[in-house]
Amino acid sequence: MGDFNLALVIVAIVVCVIVFLVNVYLLVNYQHPDDVNQAYFPKFVVVLGLSVAAISILMLPADVANRQACRHAIYNGACNLTLPMKDLWLAVYVIDAILVFFIIPFAMFYYEGDQDKSIGKRVKSALCWVVTTAVVCALVLGILYGLVGKVDFTVRHLSSSTTSFPSSWTLNSGQQCVGNGAHQCSAYSASPSSEKTWTMRSTFPEYVVALATIVGSVLFSIFGGVGIACLPLGLLFSFIRRPKAVITRSQYIKEATELGKKAKDLKKAAESLHQEERSGAKGRKHRKNVKEVEKELFQLEEDVKLLEEMYPQGEKAETTWALTVLGYLAKLVFGILGLIVSVAWIAHIIIYLLIDPPVSPFLNEVFIKLDDVWGLLGTAAFAFFCFYLLLAVIAGATMLGLRLVFITIHPMKWGATLMNSFLFNVGLILLCSISVIQFCSTAFAYYAQATAAQEIFGHTLESLRGIKYLYKYNVFQIAFVVLAGLTFVYYAAFGWKRKKPSGRFQLSS
Repeated sequence: MGDFNLALVIVAIVVCVIVFLVNVYLLVNYQHPDDVNQAYFPKFVVVLGLSVAAISILMLPADVANRQACRHAIYNGACNLTLPMKDLWLAVYVIDAILVFFIIPFAMFYYEGDQDKSIGKRVKSALCWVVTTAVVCALVLGILYGLVGKVDFTVRHLSSSTTSFPSSWTLNSGQQCVGNGAHQCSAYSASPSSEKTWTMRSTFPEYVVALATIVGSVLFSIFGGVGIACLPLGLLFSFIRRPKAVITRSQYIKEATELGKKAKDLKKAAESLHQEERSGAKGRKHRKNVKEVEKELFQLEEDVKLLEEMYPQGEKAETTWALTVLGYLAKLVFGILGLIVSVAWIAHIIIYLLIDPPVSPFLNEVFIKLDDVWGLLGTAAFAFFCFYLLLAVIAGATMLGLRLVFITIHPMKWGATLMNSFLFNVGLILLCSISVIQFCSTAFAYYAQATAAQEIFGHTLESLRGIKYLYKYNVFQIAFVVLAGLTFVYYAAFGWKRKKPSGRFQLSS
């Protein structure tokens, strides 16, 4: 027992260190050259946010392993010697909420502030925005917690009469209770009128986590539903649309000339917008034009990348083309694997969550059988499915962010990601990670039973007054499946079309 718990603590520490180092590596390699050796505070927030998001995802399988540490205990109180998972859950998610609603917005306001202003003025401006946000959030949270921050549990009063101690035991599967002719314990035959509602006030940290989960669940049901389909299908159709052969030099010159004209137009538009910003023009029209320029710049970069794939240059052109072909083959393999996982996820949601009573535990039984093969195999598969869901959310946000006008585009690119894009995506990942954990704890309730996450997300959250109906009627799960189905239809209709360089520039004046 003690050895197992000590090993779990050591594994948790090692995993936290590895997560931190991996996030530092991602930051260094994704950052834009303009941010090298500067913007240290936003970088610290990015690494911290990514670490908290990754650790929160890994905490659910750790919670399961922590439960197993005292499963075969032979003395009372053995579970008190394991990790305090409930306290760790609340600490991680309160930190998550503080990062999403306060620290990340401050870092973004500070980073995007006018570079001509002094550091003090930029800090003051960012603090004004964050303090205003904090006051509004505090008022809303305080009012809601005071009015409806209660938990309503439905309980049934059970009782039974006593009977004389038997002279011999004759209990079997047909007669499980003491007493002649008793085939069902009388305590379980209570009438429905014995049901009552037990009301208690939730703790404030649990309520903060609950509201943050609701906000994240809305984004999760949209981005996750779209992403669970577009993540594998995007890879597969990218392979289908791949360039089959290199283009001719004349075709390359024609396309490159068009892209060059587009780049000049973009440069003129960016300079014009910069002059407008200096003159104080920061109205709705200016912001709309800035977003249009960002969108066209992103499309231009995609066109250039596609053109380079079609016509590799340099002394190692053949090697470059070979690597391009291998890259598309890798997309095919990962697309097929991802499609299998996505179909398994959707099937599991339908047969275990949406159908009452559940047709089958499905993936829950798979994880349990994998644990029987090797102690941590089921836990590892469980962690993989949770991470895949988070990747689906990121894929869905990327897809919709390029098509919806009310979402600011913040693409993540290797070696060309500005800190404001980093901060935006980290905030999105943090916000959705809470909902991913809640969703996984519900979807795998049979496998993750008796864990601290079940107590927080499976009981308290789903019984909160005013919020419980969203979970009672499976609103988020239904939206998830519907959007996944619509995305499958969209890719079936348009995903096979081959993408070509646009070679044009359109900007709303």
